[in-house]
Amino acid sequence: MTPADFLPPALGPQRTFALVAGVERYEISPRWNLRGPARDALRFARWLTGPAEVPPGNVRLLLSPLDDPDALDWPDSPAMAALRTAYRPATEQHVKAALLDELPKCDGDLLWIFWAGHGYLGPRQELMLPCADASTGLIRHLNLDSALRWWRTDLVGQRSFPLQAALVDSCRVDAPRDARWNFGNNDYGGGSTVPGRRQFRLYASREGEVARNDPERGAGRFTEALLGELGGRSVRESVSGLPGAALSIHRSFQELRERGEGWQLPQFIVDRNWDACSFLDDELSGTGPAGAARLDQEAWDALGELFDGRELPRCAYEAYAWAFKAAGCTTPARGGLPGDGLLEVVQDLDERQGGRDGMPLAVPFVRFLADRAAAAGDVRWADRLTDWVRATRERLALPVLRPPPPPARRKVLHVRLETPPGGESGFLARMWLRGERMEHIWESEGQPVALEEVREELVRQLALAGGASGPGAATGRQAHEAVDRIEFHVPYELLDADFDQWQVPRGPAGRRRALGLLHQVVVRCPDERADTRAEWHATWRWLHDRGGRHPDAVRVVTDAEVTDTLGMELAAGPEPACVLAHTTAAPHGGLLEAVLEGGLPVAVWRRGGGAPATALLDLLAPAGPDGRPDPGALDVLALPARVREVRREAVGAAAGAARAHQPLAGGDRLVLLWDDPDDMPGLRSLA
Repeated sequence: MTPADFLPPALGPQRTFALVAGVERYEISPRWNLRGPARDALRFARWLTGPAEVPPGNVRLLLSPLDDPDALDWPDSPAMAALRTAYRPATEQHVKAALLDELPKCDGDLLWIFWAGHGYLGPRQELMLPCADASTGLIRHLNLDSALRWWRTDLVGQRSFPLQAALVDSCRVDAPRDARWNFGNNDYGGGSTVPGRRQFRLYASREGEVARNDPERGAGRFTEALLGELGGRSVRESVSGLPGAALSIHRSFQELRERGEGWQLPQFIVDRNWDACSFLDDELSGTGPAGAARLDQEAWDALGELFDGRELPRCAYEAYAWAFKAAGCTTPARGGLPGDGLLEVVQDLDERQGGRDGMPLAVPFVRFLADRAAAAGDVRWADRLTDWVRATRERLALPVLRPPPPPARRKVLHVRLETPPGGESGFLARMWLRGERMEHIWESEGQPVALEEVREELVRQLALAGGASGPGAATGRQAHEAVDRIEFHVPYELLDADFDQWQVPRGPAGRRRALGLLHQVVVRCPDERADTRAEWHATWRWLHDRGGRHPDAVRVVTDAEVTDTLGMELAAGPEPACVLAHTTAAPHGGLLEAVLEGGLPVAVWRRGGGAPATALLDLLAPAGPDGRPDPGALDVLALPARVREVRREAVGAAAGAARAHQPLAGGDRLVLLWDDPDDMPGLRSLA
């Protein structure tokens, strides 16, 4: 325990006050609801009024449970009976009234703040705790960091509350940067800081991490561990013992890490002790669960040579995610790579260590890189990586490591169209087929051809790619499923062309279907990338390093944002990687110019302009916890497949919409720009 000489002499139950809040039900959406925080708040209140002997009149209890409040497990004691009649819903009004009006007027030595529910980090990393009356127009919340700054000032009596402890069982993930997530600006201001006030903060997760909740048991894992440490302690014992309790909780969560049951838990942090000094880093940094294997110096020396001068390969995130699976561990809740270099990634894996069988996570990571390097033809590097894996396993006596999954097999048909240099009508055309290797399959041999001729040749090549014996066999199902994706490399003026609507044979009796229903169909414009090649490649690498998902990866652009400076804004950093056009103007009215100037590889818009009846984000992205689409949950790398799904859904909905005289959602006219700089056949001019 920490020496207790800093405790006020009169500190005891009568001079202890508390705000205790548990939020399970949110007005914003049923998807936000969660089970457990109200029960956790009741259990903390039971400890306060039980072993700690704090009078119920000193406790402000705020509850918004999922079920009828009377159905909660209220402890059978006079103090809890009093709180049962005095509690209030956990709305912003009641939170501010209790924390910023009622409690500051009390004469006390110690303030407890206990909160269980959702939590988000704002743009300045302040912790925002949504209240029960959070709505789509305004996510009402408690800004905990601002409130704690307020409590250090002379707006609270200068002789009151020298000790303040905030215990928060919530996530601390970044709030999505989307206009619909309107948290407003809750800054409570404050007066002059009063010297000598001590604050202790204990969070269930560190910045960017998710706090785990057990809905079946109705309990947060953090609260469970916290109450186990507080046990039967008195007020004075609990205050002086908080740093020691935090260390004990940290150690117990490390046991979960040893079993590979979660990564948020081992990254549990305590912000500062009562003296405002970090104490976890000194005592626990570098320690790990007993028996967990770590890379030795020989392994690190060899990796330094292997990774010297190597950029992160395209498969780095796949390798990172597979390492956890191979070691039998839970993948970190927050996606993306932990660093910008291979050694940084391995360092993160080594610090996390491994699973139940002691396999260091770095070993399957390197094994995955070796397999992909061999598949890409980099045989020398693949052999060196394989030798490192073999030597490390033998030296550290590691268990058998199963091989990584093979790369996904995909056939892509590339169609390149180029404007003739002499200005003739039609286009110079060439086609390639990429399967296990790249194969040049057809070209117009220097003669411009009409788009209809290109379509007819495309149908023939699809039949050949599917194993059909002749043009008449192109109606078979197999022919149209053999090629996964068709990529049209086109001049700028053809980006809005309706390639996905090209009719191709399908089934008996001459039936025809749109090309975009049978295959993933995308457009590309590599000839316009010369001036932004560096930004283009950097953004594509950034997207792959985050597994295709990131809150900043997608930007929804409206008409008001399409200005002469939009392209420079998009080029300012590696993010965003994808633009969704919610614009009424035709896409050539400045939007596509900005996308190409910004070096963005991906964009989606509605052919011909006009914002679809359903916003593109609603069409493409899965719903977040609030029931609304979350840009950070949209897998940009999966957009070709998702756009095809939306096109198919639009066909099914068309008949019903026509009968009801309703506008279509817009999925039938989507265009996807998909410029993968790692897959660029035919850069040489066809002229």
